[in-house]
Amino acid sequence: MVEIRSRLDAHCAIRPVEPGSRLELAFDLRQKSRLRATLVSGEPVALILARGEVLRGGDLLVATDGRIVQVVAQPERVLHVECDSPQALTRAAYHLGNRHVPVEVGNGYLRIAADHVLAEMLRGLRARVTEIDAPFEPEAGAYADGHRHHEHEHGGHIHEYGSGHHVPHDHE
Repeated sequence: MVEIRSRLDAHCAIRPVEPGSRLELAFDLRQKSRLRATLVSGEPVALILARGEVLRGGDLLVATDGRIVQVVAQPERVLHVECDSPQALTRAAYHLGNRHVPVEVGNGYLRIAADHVLAEMLRGLRARVTEIDAPFEPEAGAYADGHRHHEHEHGGHIHEYGSGHHVPHDHE
């Protein structure tokens, strides 16, 4: 069985991905660092990545036989959430965030994994909730760039989003 052990640096020049060398996975499987899966060609592969990595649709991986494998975000059952105003949509996102729910943020909509309890909560907030099948790409989180905090750190750092600069606290 071919193993996939690393990502391809996005800045590398590569050859095109062969049609059968795609790995279609739902979001819950794209969060696993150890996984037996099947390429669209039907060939079994073993995914052995660093713990904590989340694969995204479009990511490129390198198999031990030198092949480039493209990750495809497989359509899955999600709740598509829309509201009548940006404020109402922000309120819905706030309540989902309070529940630590992975949320995809789109232009005028939110998407979450299908959940009847959360659907009712959102309807109670006057959101329009529709179940659809679509690729699910939730936000990676504030520290998704690989920034890790040690257990003795408090994690309360201020970040200038988009600038790549860290604003130090007085105690640093």
